Amino acid sequence: MHTADISSRALRFFENRGHTVVPSAPLIAEDPTLLLINAGMAPFKPYFLGDVPPPYARATSLQKCVRTVDIEEVGKTSRHGSFFQMFGNFSFGDYFKEKAIPFAWEFMTTSAADGGLGLPDDKLWVTVYLDDDEAEHIWRNEIGVPADRIQRLGMSENYWSMGVPGPCGPCSEICFDRGPAFGRDGGPVANDERYLEIWNLVFMQNIRGEGPSKEGYPILGDLPSKNIDTGFGLERMAALLQDVPTIFDIDTTRQILDLAAALSGSEYGASVKNDVSLRVVADHILTSVMLIGDGVTPSNDGRGYVLRRILRRAVRMMRLLGSADPVVDELVAKAIQVMGPTYPELIGEHERIDRIAVAEEAAFVQTLKAGTTIFDLAASEVRNSDRLVLPGDKAFQLHDTYGFPIDITMEMAAEAGLSVDETGFRKLMEEQRARAKADAVRRKTGGQGDSGVYRDLLALGSTEFTGYTELESEAVVRGLVRDGERIPAATEGEIVEIVLDRSPLYAESGGQDSDAGLIVADGTDLEVLDVQKVARKLWVHQVRVRSGAVTEGQNVLAKVDPEWRIGARQAHSGTHIVHAALRQVLGPTALQSGSYNKPGYLRLDFSWTGALSQETRSEIEEVSNLAVRRDLPVAVEYMPLPKAREMGALALLGEAYDEAVRVVEIGGQWSRELCGGTHVTHSSQVGPLTLISESSVGSGLRRIEAHVGIDALQFLSAERALAVSVSDLLHVPTTEIADRVSTLLNQLRDAEKEIERFRAFHRRQQAMQYANDSETIGGVSVVTEDLPDPANGEDLRSLALEIRDHMEGRPAAVILTALANGRPIVVAAVSEQGRQRGLKAGDLVRTAVKIMKGGGGGKPDIAQGGGTDPLATASALQEVRRFIGQILTP
Repeated sequence: MHTADISSRALRFFENRGHTVVPSAPLIAEDPTLLLINAGMAPFKPYFLGDVPPPYARATSLQKCVRTVDIEEVGKTSRHGSFFQMFGNFSFGDYFKEKAIPFAWEFMTTSAADGGLGLPDDKLWVTVYLDDDEAEHIWRNEIGVPADRIQRLGMSENYWSMGVPGPCGPCSEICFDRGPAFGRDGGPVANDERYLEIWNLVFMQNIRGEGPSKEGYPILGDLPSKNIDTGFGLERMAALLQDVPTIFDIDTTRQILDLAAALSGSEYGASVKNDVSLRVVADHILTSVMLIGDGVTPSNDGRGYVLRRILRRAVRMMRLLGSADPVVDELVAKAIQVMGPTYPELIGEHERIDRIAVAEEAAFVQTLKAGTTIFDLAASEVRNSDRLVLPGDKAFQLHDTYGFPIDITMEMAAEAGLSVDETGFRKLMEEQRARAKADAVRRKTGGQGDSGVYRDLLALGSTEFTGYTELESEAVVRGLVRDGERIPAATEGEIVEIVLDRSPLYAESGGQDSDAGLIVADGTDLEVLDVQKVARKLWVHQVRVRSGAVTEGQNVLAKVDPEWRIGARQAHSGTHIVHAALRQVLGPTALQSGSYNKPGYLRLDFSWTGALSQETRSEIEEVSNLAVRRDLPVAVEYMPLPKAREMGALALLGEAYDEAVRVVEIGGQWSRELCGGTHVTHSSQVGPLTLISESSVGSGLRRIEAHVGIDALQFLSAERALAVSVSDLLHVPTTEIADRVSTLLNQLRDAEKEIERFRAFHRRQQAMQYANDSETIGGVSVVTEDLPDPANGEDLRSLALEIRDHMEGRPAAVILTALANGRPIVVAAVSEQGRQRGLKAGDLVRTAVKIMKGGGGGKPDIAQGGGTDPLATASALQEVRRFIGQILTP
């Protein structure tokens, strides 16, 4: 039974039993406690917690999931994969154990001809939680499972949670007995390789707190209702039904694995080590395709780092397998081919996915060359010092400077017989994150404070957003929050969060910044600093009390700053216009992957490799302004999500949408996007639009920035003033500035070449003089000079080699020092005859830098170092002469 057939059977079975089929959510999680979706129930978490009323009582889905906790185990076991698909059926307070258990049993044991999986019931074993008598009763008395095939297990095995605070509850697992060939008998409690867990029924009724992921965490209380989360891992079920030994041998993944074997010249099954590598490649390429398909792009942080880590790991594995050529293009195509029947959107995104993955491969190949050299040097230093641990700062350098994921550094270290100071590396990573973030996200309400506070407020009802039709709304203060705690009132000077029953103020989302404005009442004046959404339903306003006091239950008037809103509407509509222009000029694969806009300014990130030429940028700007001039109508319509997709409305990659969506059209089909932002009513109201920059923000990701409206005019005015100023300086009309600057640059380059010729002549004369003035120590001509003028390492190195060349044919050593930016540097060069006498340039440099309080080294013929004491150069050269004398003294 093919994998796609298994999933379609499951969805159809539960749809026929009153479940709403819900499409897979993007892998990018909305939940602030999750980096990526890692469980089938994750998209439904707000319904389980009671934060948001569920739109259906029963649901079923096939959910894409990614877990990287056990990434080192991928390929080593039969069951560990970083990407997997979870089939599930869910009940939100509708049914519980009494129906969940029979549903699962019926689907698994019903014959394939009748729409089930056709598993023999005498091969199925059941586990229940230690004290779950109710579940055991249903299994034994209603389903008919013999008592000797029902086993009770403890919290670590049969009490489920997502590993983070949130929903949890006891569970019951169904296991399949694969027979004596897979191990000893005794049921799941004795051997989980033979008795393979294939279905997990979670009776979700509790909320867990912080603590270990498996057991020992506190149970904080009960969920608002008893819920059901049951299902199975599609890959594991496919392996069982297809009678193959691992999840890498099923009909989908095996095709990628076989291609990886062919491209690398490997044979699957011939070597345990190579088999593991091939499984890693198949798994990681598949995971990368699914992540890129959902809008993740490679970066050094967050989800982007997960993608970069696994994609680069796959590339390195292919190189270890013997493939020296680029391979990602073909592997990506195969992954899209095998997953396309289940996720047809991948086929339409093939070009974009391929472009991002291939660009990352190319970047990593260069990184691998440079980083491997750095790693080899660091590993040699560790071994030379009789140590076996690579310092954390070296691992951090490889990550931060060369883009080496830490697991690749650890793998290379293990291959070299070393380990890595992972604790030191993690500490440096945390320090870097702390510096970079600097509490910037602390003000964002969605992931802060006690979620119970907002849950209580949401229970009073969602905030009604009135800002599409009015800029002022009467409202009631539902609640005040400070530091995660409800407070009854706030007075002048305080900064607090305020929740209203109605609000015209736009809450930051969809790339649009929140509105500026006021909340006022008799004697009360609150300045709105920020507006954020909680659970997409609750508007939380951060305010400063400028005068008076505000209390819970108070009647107020919420007001949007009208000038701010005008600019915000111009910028957001301008973002849509630029996006449409991009796709018109570059093609449909130039798809937006993120944006930000505020009054007068917009930026838009899009999938593309390579910088845009000035001609292309000008064309995008022209297409955008033509759309403004055409005064295109801007229309808004609400419709079901499937209808919007059928109409070709563009959705932001990775964004989650409700079943009913808001479609914003500019000029009808010219621009049609799902969007909740505020917009102008005609494109001409955007005003002039000017691009101000285009740059790279990651592998396969570009960013365009622009001004609109009055800000665009001010920018162009400043540009014109600058052009006039340069025109006056150059004494040419503004139209001739470019030609005049080009002429000056050519003259400057010619002057620099002439200066370099003079410098080279002077260096030759200087080198000849130093060579003629050399002293003889033990039969070796030695030059030790502290140059009076500042120099850089490259100049010093060139001069040392030039002096050595003038002493060709005799034993010679040259040691030069100078100051570079106030710090001493030293270079040593030794002729072949000098090396035969026992002199090594690296030893001479190390002797000097000890006096200069620094470090350095190099090869026997040429070496370089630096120090910290600018007054030590003379004494360093004296010590070098003494050292040479010791070496050459018989």
